[in-house]
Amino acid sequence: MNNAVAMPFLILEYLEKRFGDTPVTRGVSLAAERGEIVALLGPSGSGKTTVLRLVAGFETPDAGRILVEGEDVTALAPERRRFGMVFQHYALFPHMTAGENVAFGLGGGRRGRSPEAAARVAEMLALAGLSGFEDRRVTEISGGQQQRVALARALAPSPRVLLLDEPLSNLDPALRERTRRELRRAIRKVGITTLFVTHEQEEAFELGDRVAVLNRGRLEQVGTPEELFEKPATRFVATFIGRSSVLPTVWTDGGARLEAGAAWAAIAGAPLEPGAAADLVVRPESVAFASGPRADALAGVVQERRFAGRSAYYRVETSSGEVEVLAAPDAAREGDRVLVVPSADGPKPRAFPRNA
Repeated sequence: MNNAVAMPFLILEYLEKRFGDTPVTRGVSLAAERGEIVALLGPSGSGKTTVLRLVAGFETPDAGRILVEGEDVTALAPERRRFGMVFQHYALFPHMTAGENVAFGLGGGRRGRSPEAAARVAEMLALAGLSGFEDRRVTEISGGQQQRVALARALAPSPRVLLLDEPLSNLDPALRERTRRELRRAIRKVGITTLFVTHEQEEAFELGDRVAVLNRGRLEQVGTPEELFEKPATRFVATFIGRSSVLPTVWTDGGARLEAGAAWAAIAGAPLEPGAAADLVVRPESVAFASGPRADALAGVVQERRFAGRSAYYRVETSSGEVEVLAAPDAAREGDRVLVVPSADGPKPRAFPRNA
């Protein structure tokens, strides 16, 4: 009986990279299963593009390893890794047709394309939803179609891993949403292990099976979108994912005491001792307006209201700090004095050590 544990398809093992005296990635370790789509999400300067370049072979790590199917590819040149890459600006040849660009990924080009290569070009364009575009110049098609040509070119040689660098950042919001769906469908159909970089949470959540959150070169948390939203492991993840407010509190047994004196039930997002100063991360869904005085009410004034269809976001200034409340569109007006309390059915606020 074989009790061996299957190794993940792609493994990043404690990757370190410095540019001069500046550390850019700090011990990044990540694993992806065969066919899994993993998003690298983080703000500008978080190191996510450097991680992708290390995996692609465009940069060499100062420490750590990259393994694919158990093979150490850390020292291999990019062309020997058999990875496909879609760049942020697509890097298509404007003087070529869509078909010629895809053929280029097969080592072909304008002339001498074999029947097998021509069939593969047609197959990849069909996969990208571009059947019949073989003879269209890339300058004559839309940005979303150009993105899909770049994807078809990257997939044509049957790479082991697909790497995407901010693949939708050049598209307008409406086109980005539609292209996102088409991109995920195509990747899913091929079943290729995919690592992609984005600073857009919505993009990471829609495309990624799991999301790796990077901050200042460190991997803060890896999980499903639901895990990151509902159970953030660090203060950074709690404030970076979704909308939130941060209130200064003192941690008590099972809750937090705000500066104004109100006590709110909360979850410790990290180890906390009673009496410790803590930052309470409060999502708009975690709080509500009270109709009358309560012991846990926080008094404040509505500074701003932002309509959001069936609900509205209210920015309320309180003596404990600014907090955002999600409520009905007619719940309050700017300038109203209100009482903010924990929501009965919303997620509990999470507390993290101050300055963590």
